[in-house]
Amino acid sequence: MATAQTKTLSRIMMAPAVIVLLLWMAVPLAMTIWFSFQNYSLINPMMTGFAGWANYIYVIGDPSFTQALVNTLVLVGGVLLITVIGGTFLALLLDQPLWGQGLLRIIVISPFFVMPPVAALIWKNGFMHPGYGMLAHLWEFFGLQPVDWFNQYPLFSVIIIVAWQWLPFATLILLTALQSLSEEQREAAEMDGANAINRFYHIIMPHMARSITIVILIQTIFLLGIFAEIRVTTGGGPGYASTNLTFLVFRTGILSNDIGAGSAGGVVAVIIANIVAIFLMRAVGKNLDA
Repeated sequence: MATAQTKTLSRIMMAPAVIVLLLWMAVPLAMTIWFSFQNYSLINPMMTGFAGWANYIYVIGDPSFTQALVNTLVLVGGVLLITVIGGTFLALLLDQPLWGQGLLRIIVISPFFVMPPVAALIWKNGFMHPGYGMLAHLWEFFGLQPVDWFNQYPLFSVIIIVAWQWLPFATLILLTALQSLSEEQREAAEMDGANAINRFYHIIMPHMARSITIVILIQTIFLLGIFAEIRVTTGGGPGYASTNLTFLVFRTGILSNDIGAGSAGGVVAVIIANIVAIFLMRAVGKNLDA
């Protein structure tokens, strides 16, 4: 058991890392909050002073904020739907005794190690380009008109790219949960006459429920801050059709040079992200405690 002396020593040794971590998080957040109450424009340096709640009123009252919020929810929900369903299917597939199973698993998880800007460029130029992309050639092969994905279906295109990146993560987590299911349970169900569908709904899915909730929680936290894929492909357009909250903050603070309004948008985005995280933590906690 730890004594008072060892506890004190451990706290002293941990203090530098904890202090650096707190400063790394607290200082940028404090500066963002401070700028959100200031008139600070890079275009007009003379426009300075305390702005009160004007920046927040401007951000929340802007119609683009509502559209960005809806786009964020659609983006998160669409990616979660694809990754959870696709990850479950791939986990079931990879759990079967297949020839070249090891190579297949490497191929499935490889997209997770591709950096987001690189993945976005691959999809933008290699797959979805209306002139020389692989999908354009496929459409022409079947006698169809190529689709300009990023102009006609911008948000859907971003969802596909992000889901392609996060599908391996969901697959790995769900495959690990699936492999922890005892063979005795499966064999007992087969001996009782349960078919594949009944085994899936009554044995496999309840066993994977906790892992699915963890996948949803972790992915949601990261998906709320998607930026690189939008910046590289659609630039938030056409108009604000593919702009999420993170990219709206970038457009307001950096592209429009309004640091005050951009900071206010960042604070609002952080508050919304924390509300979503708290809601999910409670939901996940109930599921994990069940």
